[in-house]
Amino acid sequence: MVVKVLVVDDSGFFRRRVSEILSTDPNIQVVGTATNGKEAIEQALALKPDVITMDYEMPMMDGITAVRHIMQRIPTPVLMFSSLTHEGARVTLDALDAGAVDFLPKNFEDISRNPEKVKQMLCEKIHSISRSNSRFSGYSSPAPQATASASAAASTTRSSSTASSVSSSATVARGLPPRPVAAHAAATHHSPAPKRKSYKLVAIGTSTGGPVALQRVLTQLPANFPAPIVLIQHMPAAFTKAFAERLDKLCQISVKEAEDGDILRPGLALLAPGGKQMMVDGRGAVKILPGDERLNYKPCVDITFGSAAKSYGDKVLAVVLTGMGADGREGARLLKQGGSHIWAQDEASCVIYGMPMAIVKADLADAVYSLDDIGRHLVEACL
Repeated sequence: MVVKVLVVDDSGFFRRRVSEILSTDPNIQVVGTATNGKEAIEQALALKPDVITMDYEMPMMDGITAVRHIMQRIPTPVLMFSSLTHEGARVTLDALDAGAVDFLPKNFEDISRNPEKVKQMLCEKIHSISRSNSRFSGYSSPAPQATASASAAASTTRSSSTASSVSSSATVARGLPPRPVAAHAAATHHSPAPKRKSYKLVAIGTSTGGPVALQRVLTQLPANFPAPIVLIQHMPAAFTKAFAERLDKLCQISVKEAEDGDILRPGLALLAPGGKQMMVDGRGAVKILPGDERLNYKPCVDITFGSAAKSYGDKVLAVVLTGMGADGREGARLLKQGGSHIWAQDEASCVIYGMPMAIVKADLADAVYSLDDIGRHLVEACL
């Protein structure tokens, strides 16, 4: 099946290069281009593409505003292009909050010097997020600017430390966008509520769709959550610090980008830094290692899960959320062999049902839960 793509960018050079790259794939068709957010909305309504590539900084209407309007009027998977800067990371995270599915760094040097690598990466992303299209059939986006006050709205919640504060309405209060809903979500099997256990570590791995998924899970945890948490999100080095800062503002627990020597403690989530690997040891310390070029993912869920299996035996609760590929499966296998528990996000609530599917198909999942239930079940399992 051919994937129809709308390319949106105010740079004529970038529009042409992206269109040329995509056109080399016989299963991708560029059906139109737009030079600003306003044109993007008009073209999306007229052409009904399967995927939209979107720049952020454009005249007349920026990319984030355009994404919000598109999600309201004709929900479509959007791939954002972003600069590899702290500000670029902040803007990209805003776009994901607005409803974009995924992002790629906007690097003109890579396009010029390594076209084959760029072609492979871009086309793989397009095909991957096009498969999330069915999950947009029930999408209901917040009104434009609804996410602008998310941090402010959540800044007063840190003081609350009781489990009773955990509610599915927390996502509404924080201004987070509703998740895409699959047309047959009701048919998904859900596991029973978990039994309580004294876990020494909660480890969560994710990729595509992960930034919003992690927000949904972590904003449901009270400040007195009793277990340390480690987070592994596939993300460039320039992005993880900004993402950790955002999560820290939104959540009642504390969140920070992990540094070598950080100590695990209850109520603290440590996010693996982009471009590197994160391991944990039996003394409760975090080790940050250089990213190995032989590994596809930096950070890699398998690496962190594997170190947790070695250090904590049967005292780990691992959760695998939405994402492309199978990262986390082999680490989960080691955890399972040691007696730890593994949860997977269900297909209906995933943006990309790749990583959780790998867990389920390998018969490693002790439970399968909807995204909106995972935070609540973490509280039930650990408090």
